[in-house]
Amino acid sequence: MSRVCALILLLFAYSARSAVPDPIMKGLLPGTITFIGESHQHAESAELVRDLVSGHIKQGQCLIVALEIADNQQPALDRALLSGAAVSSVQIPASIDHPAMWNLIEHLATLTTQSACLNVVAIDAGPHNPRDRDEWMAERLAGLVGDSPALVLIGALQTLKKVNWLTKSGRPSVAERLAARGFQVRSFPRRWLPEQCINGKHRHQHFVNPDSEEALTILNESLMALINAKPQQSAQGVVDGSVVWECDNPSLASRFRPDIVSL
Repeated sequence: MSRVCALILLLFAYSARSAVPDPIMKGLLPGTITFIGESHQHAESAELVRDLVSGHIKQGQCLIVALEIADNQQPALDRALLSGAAVSSVQIPASIDHPAMWNLIEHLATLTTQSACLNVVAIDAGPHNPRDRDEWMAERLAGLVGDSPALVLIGALQTLKKVNWLTKSGRPSVAERLAARGFQVRSFPRRWLPEQCINGKHRHQHFVNPDSEEALTILNESLMALINAKPQQSAQGVVDGSVVWECDNPSLASRFRPDIVSL
């Protein structure tokens, strides 16, 4: 393979990995709450939030970034973001303790020195708070949203705006609670197919519209199947789209298939 061809492939692979889906970016409007639903310990979720925040701030727009960190860590988070304290001084849950999350916080610290319009908030209840976590986080977000949009990185199940529970013990998610109160909630869970890539392959992403069969399959097989709930008949009204990360196909042709890389 020629060097030119190799360079083209490298650039294309990078753009496929780093592209930000337009439906998510364009919807970061005042008064909206946008949920990015992740399976914890995946670097791509933090990287997507990083890119969304950077792109939004570069447009001169204000933004609230909400993280699944106990709110009693807000003083430590503020010191790390605003006063140059070590990011490691912030205590974060083991579920999100991975290098990409620390890199995200460090990146947010850099951006806060460049923009007075970025507000980073810890919204989780924490281990010693007796309140229901989803209820607590919904209250926190309800009190934050206003002229600035809110971008929330949280577990995928907490982004579901509607769940038909099969048990009376089922409780609404953060997103469902806020949607029921009339907030403009946008939910984008993420899916990794398969969970692990073999032979060190990279991943590419594509955006799945909520009115597609693929969106319904992802919703029911990847999310509803994990909880005691009925399968949904449509993804619309439950999520506003999904971002799927798939292992790269080694063949040259597959890298350029428009149905695979659609961003």
